[in-house]
Amino acid sequence: MTTDVLIIGGGVIGLSMARELAIDHSVTVVERGRCGGEASSAAAGMLGAQAEAYGDDAFFRLCVDSRKMFPELAASLLEETGIDVGLDRAGTLLLSFSEADISARRERFAWQKAAGFEIEQLSAAEIRREEPFISTDVLGGFYLPADGQIDNRKLVHALQRSCELRGVKFFEETTVDRLAIDNGKVVGVFSGELAFSADKVVLAAGAWGTEINAGFDLPFTIRPMRGQILQFRTAKRLFTHVIVGPRGYIVPRGDGRVLAGATMDDAGFDASVTNEATEHLIESTSEISPSLGSLKIQEAWTGFRPFAPDRMPVFGRVPNAENLLLALGHFRNGILLSPVTAKLIADEVRGIDAVPTEFAPSRFYSAAMGS
Repeated sequence: MTTDVLIIGGGVIGLSMARELAIDHSVTVVERGRCGGEASSAAAGMLGAQAEAYGDDAFFRLCVDSRKMFPELAASLLEETGIDVGLDRAGTLLLSFSEADISARRERFAWQKAAGFEIEQLSAAEIRREEPFISTDVLGGFYLPADGQIDNRKLVHALQRSCELRGVKFFEETTVDRLAIDNGKVVGVFSGELAFSADKVVLAAGAWGTEINAGFDLPFTIRPMRGQILQFRTAKRLFTHVIVGPRGYIVPRGDGRVLAGATMDDAGFDASVTNEATEHLIESTSEISPSLGSLKIQEAWTGFRPFAPDRMPVFGRVPNAENLLLALGHFRNGILLSPVTAKLIADEVRGIDAVPTEFAPSRFYSAAMGS
Protein backbone atom coordinates (compact mmCIF):
# COMPACT_ATOMS: atom_id res chain seq x y z
CA MET A 1 0.00 0.00 0.00
CA THR A 2 1.31 3.46 -0.90
CA THR A 3 0.36 6.76 0.70
CA ASP A 4 1.71 10.29 0.96
CA VAL A 5 1.77 10.28 4.76
CA LEU A 6 1.71 7.27 7.06
CA ILE A 7 0.88 7.96 10.71
CA ILE A 8 1.78 5.32 13.29
CA GLY A 9 -0.73 5.71 16.10
CA GLY A 10 -4.45 6.42 16.05
CA GLY A 11 -4.88 8.30 19.31
CA VAL A 12 -6.03 11.89 19.54
CA ILE A 13 -2.65 13.13 18.31
CA GLY A 14 -2.53 10.82 15.30
CA LEU A 15 -6.16 11.49 14.38
CA SER A 16 -5.72 15.26 14.68
CA MET A 17 -2.69 15.18 12.37
CA ALA A 18 -4.43 12.88 9.90
CA ARG A 19 -7.43 15.19 9.70
CA GLU A 20 -5.26 18.24 9.05
CA LEU A 21 -2.97 16.54 6.52
CA ALA A 22 -5.87 14.99 4.60
CA ILE A 23 -6.63 18.46 3.24
CA ASP A 24 -3.85 18.07 0.67
CA HIS A 25 -2.31 14.59 1.13
CA SER A 26 -3.35 10.97 1.01
CA VAL A 27 -3.08 9.74 4.60
CA THR A 28 -3.02 6.31 6.19
CA VAL A 29 -3.21 5.62 9.94
CA VAL A 30 -1.87 2.38 11.39
CA GLU A 31 -3.00 1.63 14.95
CA ARG A 32 -1.94 -1.32 17.13
CA GLY A 33 -5.39 -1.50 18.79
CA ARG A 34 -8.51 0.54 18.23
CA CYS A 35 -8.24 4.25 17.45
CA GLY A 36 -8.34 6.27 20.64
CA GLY A 37 -8.41 3.13 22.76
CA GLU A 38 -5.51 3.98 25.05
CA ALA A 39 -4.56 7.28 26.73
CA SER A 40 -6.94 9.33 24.57
CA SER A 41 -9.98 7.56 26.02
CA ALA A 42 -8.51 7.25 29.52
CA ALA A 43 -7.97 11.01 29.94
CA ALA A 44 -10.29 13.41 31.76
CA GLY A 45 -10.38 15.97 28.95
CA MET A 46 -9.15 18.96 30.93
CA LEU A 47 -7.98 21.94 28.92
CA GLY A 48 -5.91 23.24 31.79
CA ALA A 49 -3.29 25.43 30.20
CA GLN A 50 -3.23 27.73 33.22
CA ALA A 51 -4.31 25.34 35.96
CA GLU A 52 -1.24 23.13 35.49
CA ALA A 53 1.29 25.86 34.62
CA TYR A 54 4.16 26.82 36.93
CA GLY A 55 5.87 29.50 34.86
CA ASP A 56 5.62 31.63 31.76
CA ASP A 57 7.77 29.53 29.42
CA ALA A 58 7.61 28.13 25.89
CA PHE A 59 5.61 25.11 26.99
CA PHE A 60 3.00 27.24 28.75
CA ARG A 61 2.62 29.42 25.66
CA LEU A 62 2.25 26.31 23.49
CA CYS A 63 -0.56 25.07 25.74
CA VAL A 64 -2.29 28.45 25.63
CA ASP A 65 -2.02 28.59 21.83
CA SER A 66 -3.56 25.13 21.58
CA ARG A 67 -6.36 25.95 24.02
CA LYS A 68 -7.37 28.87 21.80
CA MET A 69 -7.91 26.48 18.89
CA PHE A 70 -10.64 24.39 20.52
CA PRO A 71 -13.73 26.56 19.90
CA GLU A 72 -13.08 26.61 16.16
CA LEU A 73 -12.18 22.90 16.17
CA ALA A 74 -15.35 21.94 18.07
CA ALA A 75 -17.53 24.00 15.74
CA SER A 76 -15.86 22.56 12.64
CA LEU A 77 -16.26 18.98 13.87
CA LEU A 78 -19.92 19.55 14.70
CA GLU A 79 -20.61 20.98 11.25
CA GLU A 80 -18.66 18.25 9.48
CA THR A 81 -19.70 15.17 11.47
CA GLY A 82 -22.75 16.17 13.50
CA ILE A 83 -20.91 15.16 16.70
CA ASP A 84 -20.90 17.57 19.64
CA VAL A 85 -17.57 17.05 21.40
CA GLY A 86 -18.76 18.60 24.65
CA LEU A 87 -16.54 21.66 24.78
CA ASP A 88 -17.34 23.22 28.15
CA ARG A 89 -16.09 26.77 28.73
CA ALA A 90 -17.39 27.28 32.27
CA GLY A 91 -13.80 27.56 33.49
CA THR A 92 -11.73 26.01 36.26
CA LEU A 93 -11.58 26.63 40.01
CA LEU A 94 -8.31 26.22 41.93
CA LEU A 95 -9.01 25.54 45.61
CA SER A 96 -6.94 26.12 48.74
CA PHE A 97 -7.48 24.22 52.00
CA SER A 98 -4.42 25.36 53.97
CA GLU A 99 -2.10 28.33 54.34
CA ALA A 100 0.51 26.45 52.31
CA ASP A 101 -2.03 26.00 49.51
CA ILE A 102 -2.84 29.70 49.61
CA SER A 103 0.83 30.65 49.36
CA ALA A 104 1.43 28.34 46.40
CA ARG A 105 -1.70 29.52 44.59
CA ARG A 106 -0.82 33.17 45.24
CA GLU A 107 2.51 32.80 43.40
CA ARG A 108 0.70 31.42 40.38
CA PHE A 109 -1.87 34.20 40.53
CA ALA A 110 0.89 36.84 40.54
CA TRP A 111 2.81 35.70 37.47
CA GLN A 112 -0.27 34.82 35.42
CA LYS A 113 -1.87 38.18 36.19
CA ALA A 114 1.38 39.97 35.35
CA ALA A 115 1.57 38.08 32.03
CA GLY A 116 -1.91 39.29 31.09
CA PHE A 117 -3.89 36.06 31.54
CA GLU A 118 -7.38 35.88 33.00
CA ILE A 119 -7.34 34.77 36.64
CA GLU A 120 -9.57 35.95 39.46
CA GLN A 121 -9.09 35.57 43.21
CA LEU A 122 -12.16 34.27 45.08
CA SER A 123 -13.03 34.08 48.76
CA ALA A 124 -14.33 30.92 50.38
CA ALA A 125 -17.85 32.38 50.35
CA GLU A 126 -17.62 33.24 46.65
CA ILE A 127 -16.43 29.72 45.82
CA ARG A 128 -19.27 28.16 47.80
CA ARG A 129 -21.78 30.38 46.00
CA GLU A 130 -20.39 29.13 42.68
CA GLU A 131 -20.21 25.48 43.80
CA PRO A 132 -22.45 24.73 46.83
CA PHE A 133 -21.24 21.12 47.11
CA ILE A 134 -17.60 22.07 47.72
CA SER A 135 -16.31 21.35 51.22
CA THR A 136 -16.92 23.98 53.89
CA ASP A 137 -13.21 23.63 54.75
CA VAL A 138 -12.21 25.58 51.63
CA LEU A 139 -10.29 28.75 52.47
CA GLY A 140 -10.35 30.41 49.07
CA GLY A 141 -9.07 29.99 45.57
CA PHE A 142 -8.87 31.26 42.02
CA TYR A 143 -11.07 31.17 38.95
CA LEU A 144 -9.56 30.52 35.51
CA PRO A 145 -12.30 31.41 33.00
CA ALA A 146 -10.33 30.33 29.92
CA ASP A 147 -9.50 26.81 31.16
CA GLY A 148 -12.26 24.34 30.40
CA GLN A 149 -12.84 20.76 29.39
CA ILE A 150 -13.85 18.63 26.45
CA ASP A 151 -15.34 15.15 26.31
CA ASN A 152 -12.23 13.36 25.08
CA ARG A 153 -14.04 10.21 23.97
CA LYS A 154 -16.47 12.22 21.85
CA LEU A 155 -13.51 14.16 20.48
CA VAL A 156 -11.80 10.94 19.38
CA HIS A 157 -15.03 9.73 17.75
CA ALA A 158 -15.53 13.02 15.90
CA LEU A 159 -11.92 13.20 14.73
CA GLN A 160 -12.03 9.67 13.34
CA ARG A 161 -15.32 10.32 11.58
CA SER A 162 -13.93 13.53 10.10
CA CYS A 163 -10.86 11.66 8.90
CA GLU A 164 -13.05 9.05 7.21
CA LEU A 165 -15.02 11.77 5.47
CA ARG A 166 -11.73 13.27 4.26
CA GLY A 167 -10.53 9.98 2.81
CA VAL A 168 -8.07 8.84 5.48
CA LYS A 169 -7.48 5.08 5.41
CA PHE A 170 -7.32 3.17 8.71
CA PHE A 171 -5.61 -0.08 9.60
CA GLU A 172 -6.59 -0.91 13.17
CA GLU A 173 -5.40 -3.95 15.15
CA THR A 174 -2.22 -3.62 13.09
CA THR A 175 1.10 -3.57 14.92
CA VAL A 176 4.08 -1.95 13.21
CA ASP A 177 7.08 -4.28 13.52
CA ARG A 178 9.72 -2.01 12.07
CA LEU A 179 10.36 0.95 9.85
CA ALA A 180 11.38 0.41 6.22
CA ILE A 181 14.68 2.23 5.61
CA ASP A 182 16.53 2.74 2.35
CA ASN A 183 19.93 4.53 2.53
CA GLY A 184 19.00 6.35 5.72
CA LYS A 185 15.62 7.37 4.37
CA VAL A 186 12.42 6.08 5.98
CA VAL A 187 10.22 4.90 3.11
CA GLY A 188 7.45 3.10 4.99
CA VAL A 189 6.78 0.44 7.60
CA PHE A 190 6.32 -3.31 7.91
CA SER A 191 3.53 -5.00 9.86
CA GLY A 192 3.80 -8.75 9.63
CA GLU A 193 3.41 -9.53 5.93
CA LEU A 194 1.94 -6.09 5.23
CA ALA A 195 4.19 -3.41 3.74
CA PHE A 196 3.26 0.27 3.66
CA SER A 197 5.16 2.75 1.50
CA ALA A 198 5.04 6.46 2.25
CA ASP A 199 6.70 9.73 1.35
CA LYS A 200 6.55 10.77 5.02
CA VAL A 201 6.17 8.70 8.18
CA VAL A 202 4.97 10.28 11.44
CA LEU A 203 5.51 8.34 14.65
CA ALA A 204 2.71 9.18 17.09
CA ALA A 205 2.36 5.98 19.08
CA GLY A 206 2.04 7.55 22.53
CA ALA A 207 3.58 5.54 25.35
CA TRP A 208 4.66 2.93 22.78
CA GLY A 209 6.52 5.54 20.72
CA THR A 210 10.00 4.12 21.21
CA GLU A 211 8.93 0.47 21.49
CA ILE A 212 8.90 0.17 17.70
CA ASN A 213 12.03 -1.10 15.95
CA ALA A 214 13.17 2.04 14.17
CA GLY A 215 16.26 0.44 12.66
CA PHE A 216 18.49 3.07 14.28
CA ASP A 217 19.03 4.44 17.78
CA LEU A 218 16.89 7.24 19.12
CA PRO A 219 18.77 9.16 21.87
CA PHE A 220 15.77 9.12 24.20
CA THR A 221 13.08 6.76 25.45
CA ILE A 222 9.38 7.37 25.95
CA ARG A 223 8.20 5.78 29.20
CA PRO A 224 4.61 4.92 30.14
CA MET A 225 3.48 6.74 33.28
CA ARG A 226 0.37 5.07 34.66
CA GLY A 227 -2.51 7.32 35.61
CA GLN A 228 -5.64 6.10 37.37
CA ILE A 229 -9.08 7.75 37.33
CA LEU A 230 -12.34 7.07 39.17
CA GLN A 231 -15.81 7.80 37.86
CA PHE A 232 -18.81 8.66 40.02
CA ARG A 233 -22.35 9.36 38.88
CA THR A 234 -24.88 11.71 40.41
CA ALA A 235 -28.60 11.92 39.66
CA LYS A 236 -28.12 15.40 38.27
CA ARG A 237 -25.14 17.61 37.56
CA LEU A 238 -23.86 18.92 40.91
CA PHE A 239 -20.81 20.86 39.71
CA THR A 240 -20.44 23.50 37.02
CA HIS A 241 -16.66 23.94 36.79
CA VAL A 242 -13.60 21.76 36.56
CA ILE A 243 -12.34 21.84 40.15
CA VAL A 244 -8.66 21.41 41.03
CA GLY A 245 -7.70 20.79 44.63
CA PRO A 246 -4.19 20.57 46.07
CA ARG A 247 -4.09 16.78 45.73
CA GLY A 248 -6.50 15.95 42.91
CA TYR A 249 -9.23 17.22 40.60
CA ILE A 250 -12.80 16.52 39.57
CA VAL A 251 -14.24 16.97 36.08
CA PRO A 252 -18.05 17.08 35.88
CA ARG A 253 -19.80 15.97 32.72
CA GLY A 254 -23.22 17.23 31.67
CA ASP A 255 -24.89 13.83 32.17
CA GLY A 256 -24.05 13.57 35.88
CA ARG A 257 -20.77 11.69 35.56
CA VAL A 258 -17.87 13.06 37.59
CA LEU A 259 -14.29 12.01 36.87
CA ALA A 260 -11.80 12.13 39.73
CA GLY A 261 -8.11 12.03 39.08
CA ALA A 262 -5.41 11.48 38.78
CA THR A 263 -2.56 9.44 40.14
CA MET A 264 0.83 8.87 38.53
CA ASP A 265 3.32 6.07 38.94
CA ASP A 266 6.05 4.40 36.91
CA ALA A 267 4.71 0.86 36.57
CA GLY A 268 5.58 0.03 32.98
CA PHE A 269 2.58 -1.18 31.00
CA ASP A 270 0.77 -2.61 34.03
CA ALA A 271 -2.84 -1.50 33.57
CA SER A 272 -3.99 -2.57 37.03
CA VAL A 273 -6.23 -0.33 39.11
CA THR A 274 -4.55 -0.37 42.53
CA ASN A 275 -6.06 -0.10 45.99
CA GLU A 276 -3.51 2.57 46.94
CA ALA A 277 -4.47 4.79 44.01
CA THR A 278 -8.17 4.30 44.64
CA GLU A 279 -7.79 5.26 48.30
CA HIS A 280 -5.78 8.35 47.34
CA LEU A 281 -8.38 9.45 44.80
CA ILE A 282 -11.24 8.96 47.28
CA GLU A 283 -9.34 11.07 49.83
CA SER A 284 -8.54 13.86 47.38
CA THR A 285 -12.12 13.85 46.07
CA SER A 286 -13.52 13.93 49.61
CA GLU A 287 -11.29 16.89 50.39
CA ILE A 288 -12.89 18.79 47.51
CA SER A 289 -16.42 17.53 48.17
CA PRO A 290 -17.20 15.10 51.04
CA SER A 291 -20.60 14.25 49.55
CA LEU A 292 -19.00 13.20 46.26
CA GLY A 293 -16.23 11.19 47.89
CA SER A 294 -18.80 9.14 49.80
CA LEU A 295 -20.54 7.94 46.63
CA LYS A 296 -20.09 4.48 45.20
CA ILE A 297 -17.43 4.26 42.49
CA GLN A 298 -19.12 3.57 39.17
CA GLU A 299 -15.99 2.79 37.18
CA ALA A 300 -12.19 2.95 37.46
CA TRP A 301 -9.54 2.76 34.77
CA THR A 302 -5.91 3.40 33.88
CA GLY A 303 -4.08 5.10 31.05
CA PHE A 304 -0.43 5.41 30.07
CA ARG A 305 0.92 8.94 29.74
CA PRO A 306 3.86 9.16 27.28
CA PHE A 307 6.75 10.61 29.27
CA ALA A 308 9.89 12.03 27.61
CA PRO A 309 13.10 12.45 29.67
CA ASP A 310 12.67 16.22 30.05
CA ARG A 311 8.85 16.06 30.44
CA MET A 312 8.43 18.05 27.22
CA PRO A 313 6.77 16.97 23.95
CA VAL A 314 8.95 15.84 21.05
CA PHE A 315 7.79 17.29 17.71
CA GLY A 316 9.22 17.34 14.23
CA ARG A 317 11.87 15.89 11.95
CA VAL A 318 14.43 13.35 13.11
CA PRO A 319 17.98 14.52 12.26
CA ASN A 320 19.37 11.10 11.31
CA ALA A 321 16.34 9.69 9.50
CA GLU A 322 15.09 11.48 6.42
CA ASN A 323 11.30 11.57 5.99
CA LEU A 324 10.58 10.55 9.63
CA LEU A 325 8.78 12.94 11.96
CA LEU A 326 7.89 12.49 15.63
CA ALA A 327 4.85 13.59 17.62
CA LEU A 328 5.57 12.06 21.01
CA GLY A 329 5.93 12.80 24.71
CA HIS A 330 2.72 14.73 25.36
CA PHE A 331 2.63 13.35 28.92
CA ARG A 332 -0.35 14.92 30.77
CA ASN A 333 -1.41 17.18 27.91
CA GLY A 334 -2.26 15.02 24.91
CA ILE A 335 -5.86 16.21 24.61
CA LEU A 336 -4.95 19.86 25.19
CA LEU A 337 -2.05 19.83 22.72
CA SER A 338 -3.74 17.86 19.95
CA PRO A 339 -4.78 20.78 17.70
CA VAL A 340 -1.47 22.64 17.91
CA THR A 341 0.44 19.40 17.34
CA ALA A 342 -1.61 18.77 14.19
CA LYS A 343 -0.82 22.24 12.89
CA LEU A 344 2.91 22.07 13.65
CA ILE A 345 3.44 18.61 12.17
CA ALA A 346 1.33 19.37 9.09
CA ASP A 347 3.44 22.45 8.47
CA GLU A 348 6.63 20.39 8.83
CA VAL A 349 5.32 17.77 6.38
CA ARG A 350 4.61 20.62 3.96
CA GLY A 351 8.20 21.81 4.24
CA ILE A 352 7.65 24.69 6.65
CA ASP A 353 9.96 24.98 9.67
CA ALA A 354 7.27 25.37 12.32
CA VAL A 355 8.40 23.54 15.45
CA PRO A 356 10.07 25.67 18.15
CA THR A 357 13.56 24.42 18.96
CA GLU A 358 12.54 23.69 22.57
CA PHE A 359 10.38 20.80 21.34
CA ALA A 360 12.39 19.51 18.36
CA PRO A 361 13.98 16.02 18.49
CA SER A 362 17.34 17.65 17.73
CA ARG A 363 17.62 18.70 21.40
CA PHE A 364 18.30 15.09 22.38
CA TYR A 365 20.86 14.60 19.63
CA SER A 366 22.72 17.73 20.75
CA ALA A 367 22.75 16.47 24.33
CA ALA A 368 23.98 13.04 23.25
CA MET A 369 26.92 14.67 21.46
CA GLY A 370 27.73 16.70 24.58
CA SER A 371 26.90 20.11 23.07
